[in-house]
Amino acid sequence: MREPSASRLTRRSLLKGTGAAGVGAFLAGCTGDGASDGTQTSETGGSGTTTETTAAESTATETGGGHSVSMSPVGTVVFDAVPEEVFTVFPQYADMAVALGHGDAVNSVYVPEMSGTTMNHYNHHLDGVSFDWKGLHDPLSNGFSKELLYKLGSDVHLTDPAWATTQSNWDRSDVEEIGSQIAPWFGNFYSGTHSPAPDGYGNYQYYDLWELFGKVAAVFRERERYEALAEVHSNLVSSIREKLPPKEERPSVVRVTLAQDGQSFYTYHLNKPGYWLADTRPLGANDAFADEDWQNLWGTVDYETMLKADPDVILHLWGITPRYSMADTRSKLENHSSGSQLTAVQNDRVYAAGMRYQGPIMNLFQIEMGAKQLYPDLFGEWPRYEDGDHYPEIPEDEWLFDRNEVADIVTGGGR
Repeated sequence: MREPSASRLTRRSLLKGTGAAGVGAFLAGCTGDGASDGTQTSETGGSGTTTETTAAESTATETGGGHSVSMSPVGTVVFDAVPEEVFTVFPQYADMAVALGHGDAVNSVYVPEMSGTTMNHYNHHLDGVSFDWKGLHDPLSNGFSKELLYKLGSDVHLTDPAWATTQSNWDRSDVEEIGSQIAPWFGNFYSGTHSPAPDGYGNYQYYDLWELFGKVAAVFRERERYEALAEVHSNLVSSIREKLPPKEERPSVVRVTLAQDGQSFYTYHLNKPGYWLADTRPLGANDAFADEDWQNLWGTVDYETMLKADPDVILHLWGITPRYSMADTRSKLENHSSGSQLTAVQNDRVYAAGMRYQGPIMNLFQIEMGAKQLYPDLFGEWPRYEDGDHYPEIPEDEWLFDRNEVADIVTGGGR
């Protein structure tokens, strides 16, 4: 683990900020956010303001030898250097750092073994790309603490200060202390679901995943990498959407996580706004629970409700992570008196899905994964996934995006 030296801990002149500055809960939905999910149905609806950021607008503004980047809710942050020590909580930001060629700068991520292993299930297919998660700190293992932030002495905290104020024993004064004494905050959490931000953040703006990635790329001065990867993503989504059948011919789908007791399901939407749905929304499937309003960011349903919905496909969130066994999940469903009656179970269409906390690399693979799971006749069969395996091998002529191109961009060979 890279421990900051005393000189690094006092190197705060390099970065100056201006402006406002339990595993089960994490896997069920999100840590520290019990806000209700939005009811918006449009891509950009929400209680805040959704930006329409282009690649050019995401570029850092030069400030006499340094650069500045603006993002809600942190305001404008001025950097005199590219960050070398980067604090993250949720893995989407770690994945962004890896995609920009700065994965070695990351010093923390939630449940490193789970997050890092999952990221590397995808990175395995990108020559020269990996995330070295061993030895990284878990920022939530003992609660979100200022002590850890002081210990790490990071150059930037890729974490939402509004979210930080919702953590135990935190308020805005603590956020301001960290921003002034250590390093600026630079994160946006509530764009994940377009749920309301905490009190005091009334002008909160929402970004989609790739807009947010563009902001982070500007922090690292990696505009070329960002634009190249954004083009891969745009082409991937366009190629899928142009082949989708009419809505009435698309499968009915649920995205769920089977509870540990095997008797109920955590349920999630597919097509609502927010970057948590950046892998399912482009696929346009019919959400079997589209009309459900669970008040929270996710709901809980029993087998009776699942049978009533009876989806064609079940996507099991977190299924490709080391925290869940798809073999056990399928076994529980098949051996349950009601679960065995589900159409998706009978047709062997219960699939391992990825993580909602996805960065750009994860997003590319998870879009491809979902396309093959939902529309095998259009995009090729999805290989059966075995517990602990990397993302499955897919014949090159059935790739929906070019792994070699992505690897070249990330490692610098394509720049």
